[in-house]
Amino acid sequence: MGSRSRIRWIGLLFGVGLAVGGCGTMSGSKSISALLADNSAALTRQEPVATAVAAETRVESPPVAVPSADSLASQPTPPPFVPVTFEPIPPGRPAFALIASSGASVPAGALLAQTPSGGATPAPPLDPEPQEYDPWEPFNEKMFAFNLNFDKYLLKPVAKGYNFVMPDELQRMIGNAFDNINPVPKWANNLLQRKYKGFFTELGRFLINSTLGIGGLWDIAKQEFGLQKTNVDFGQTLGKWGFGPGPFLVLPFLPPLTVRDGIGLGVDGAMDPLGYFIPFIWDRLGMRIGDTVNDRSLNLDLFQGFEESTIDMYSAVRNGYLQRRYNLIHAE
Repeated sequence: MGSRSRIRWIGLLFGVGLAVGGCGTMSGSKSISALLADNSAALTRQEPVATAVAAETRVESPPVAVPSADSLASQPTPPPFVPVTFEPIPPGRPAFALIASSGASVPAGALLAQTPSGGATPAPPLDPEPQEYDPWEPFNEKMFAFNLNFDKYLLKPVAKGYNFVMPDELQRMIGNAFDNINPVPKWANNLLQRKYKGFFTELGRFLINSTLGIGGLWDIAKQEFGLQKTNVDFGQTLGKWGFGPGPFLVLPFLPPLTVRDGIGLGVDGAMDPLGYFIPFIWDRLGMRIGDTVNDRSLNLDLFQGFEESTIDMYSAVRNGYLQRRYNLIHAE
């Protein structure tokens, strides 16, 4: 009885342990199986939808044609690559242009400028630099030295004395009056150069200064109306018409000239109306001397320090004069 009861209890405990262990194993196994089953079910449910979307978005790509050896042989051979180099812009050329060369020589005039639209157009030609044509240089240097000494030892001392006794305001009034009594050359040259605005400006200046300025003593046209003097002469007109300057020329008691500007100076003098109302040479000479002394007095600092700072004064004055005349003639 005792042994049988022990066997019964042992069997009972073994059955309970087996039952408890089996339930845990089955429970964990069922949990994993359920999770895998849910995932596989979800994938199974989504597969038709994904397949349908893939079927709708799939595009049949055309077959790629592979060129044959014969077609490749029949195509033209591309030219060999030649590197393009950019050379520095030579002095005097516009900054917006470059000279591009590919191993071949490029003509100097073959400059291309980039337009806003992207196209290439030929760059505008450059004006030639003024040439210092001076075949009479020995004579000109002597005359230049004469005029320089005349100014240094006679004209400038006289102008200093004149400036000492004559107030600056009165000097300016006299200069305005001399300028106002000879408007005809400016009228004529503005018309000959087709500067109609300049013509009406000079006409307005003469009328305003002759009336409101009391005979031109005050430059009312400039002070009150902003009408500036125009810088025109017949030598400039000849340059506008295409006449070359000719040789450089220096004459006694006159500023530097060229042959063209000397002719222009004579024509402008012939257009001076005072030459017909005051025919006596001494009267006109006296007025000319008075105008020269008055103008020199207003410019006493002219050439101040220029002699000390310039090695070759003659060449410097010649170059400056020719450059100035060139710019006046070629100005728009």
